[in-house]
Amino acid sequence: MDFSFPRNCRRGEAIVPMINVVFLLLIFFLMSAQIAPPAPFDVSLPLAEGGEAEPPGDTLYIDNEGQLAFNAVRGAAVYDALAERTMPDMPLQIRADAGLDAQILARLLPELARRGVHAVTLVARAR
Repeated sequence: MDFSFPRNCRRGEAIVPMINVVFLLLIFFLMSAQIAPPAPFDVSLPLAEGGEAEPPGDTLYIDNEGQLAFNAVRGAAVYDALAERTMPDMPLQIRADAGLDAQILARLLPELARRGVHAVTLVARAR
């Protein structure tokens, strides 16, 4: 009779369930994330008192020199691109640089109204 102790076979830990959980979390975060396109140029937003955040929509960018950008379109062609907005019922968000002269923005609003944009939201940073 053999009375020696049996060799302990160390069993590996089950890693497959952990990999499944990691992949499920990865899929969840990819599906629930909202991927925003990068801004066409750097815009420092003006400061304002806190308010309610607007839902994301179409965004018009204006730099401190008055250059316009909407999606991939730059310059005067922006006005034509605004007619083909993806969400025409939502207000157009305007991200204007804090250094932009207010007169440039004031001249822009009637032009937007002529092109069919009747509601705008000026985006600002909260203090």
